[in-house]
Amino acid sequence: QVQLVESGGGLVQAGGSLRLSCSASGRTFSTYAMAWFRQAPGKGREFVAAIAWRSGGSYYANSVKGRFTISRDNAKNTVYLQMNSLKPEDTAVYYCALDPSVRRLQTDLEADYWGQGTQVTVSS
Repeated sequence: QVQLVESGGGLVQAGGSLRLSCSASGRTFSTYAMAWFRQAPGKGREFVAAIAWRSGGSYYANSVKGRFTISRDNAKNTVYLQMNSLKPEDTAVYYCALDPSVRRLQTDLEADYWGQGTQVTVSS
C-alpha cells in the first residue's frame, strides 16, 4: 500500500521561505512522477510542480517558476519543494501526489496516490 506523508508547512511572512517534504513508501517509484498541488480556500486544485523520479526532469506552474524548486532524494524516497520569496497568494493546503504520468499530473490534475496535505500560510 502506497503512503505519502507531507511535512514542513507552517506560517511565514511574505518574502520568507519554507521547504516541504513528501516521503513515499509502499512500492518502487522509478517509473513514477511526483507532484505538488495546492488548494486555497474557495478555489480549485492547482498544479504547482512535478518531477520525474527516474530522470529528474522538472515542471513548474508559471505562478511559481523562479521561486519554487522541486527536487528528490532517491535513497530516501522523498521529494522536496523549496519555496522562496513567498507571497500571500501562495497560502493554501499543499498536497503531494504520485502517478506514472507527468501529463496526467500537470494537465489533468489527477493522480493515483495523494498525501493528506500540509497547510502553508503566508502573512502580508
